[in-house]
Amino acid sequence: MNSALHIGLVSASDRASGGVYQDQGIPALKAWLTQVIRAPALRFEERLIPDERAVIEAALVDLVDVKGCHLVLTTGGTGPAPRDVTPEATLAVADKVMPGFGEQMRAVSLKYVPTAILSRQVAVIRKQALIINLPGQPKAIKETLDGVFAAVPYCIDLIGGPYIETDETLVKAFRPKSAIRPKGA
Repeated sequence: MNSALHIGLVSASDRASGGVYQDQGIPALKAWLTQVIRAPALRFEERLIPDERAVIEAALVDLVDVKGCHLVLTTGGTGPAPRDVTPEATLAVADKVMPGFGEQMRAVSLKYVPTAILSRQVAVIRKQALIINLPGQPKAIKETLDGVFAAVPYCIDLIGGPYIETDETLVKAFRPKSAIRPKGA
């Protein structure tokens, strides 16, 4: 069994990757994850890349196939604009599509903004990893993760990753009773 949860963080942004402004997506993802996940230890791989489909695909493949990430979270590039190609890149490298994540992310976001219907976020399985597309703004990242992360630990269990424990006062991981281990086991 793995001793750490290896997480890939990808921010797809032409302007942030070009130095026009500072990326806020990766710091927001790291802050949320380090606050919520209690075990196992976390290891991060970060990529700040432009909105280029081939570059996004290559980053996802590298993070899963080479770096061995169990979870990859992307931020940015999920809207309807011509340069928003993160979902296409994610689907291109998928072994399985997990449509419930996209449905739930949009449902969560609709509580806050009517433009959530413009989101094209997807989640997929590639080999032993779950890849989830998230919005680009830190507030929206938090709201979305708060709304879907309860299902992530059990999904990671089912695809052979490490057992994830969360701070239950923030997000209570859901598992069937038969899949729950004693704390710290």
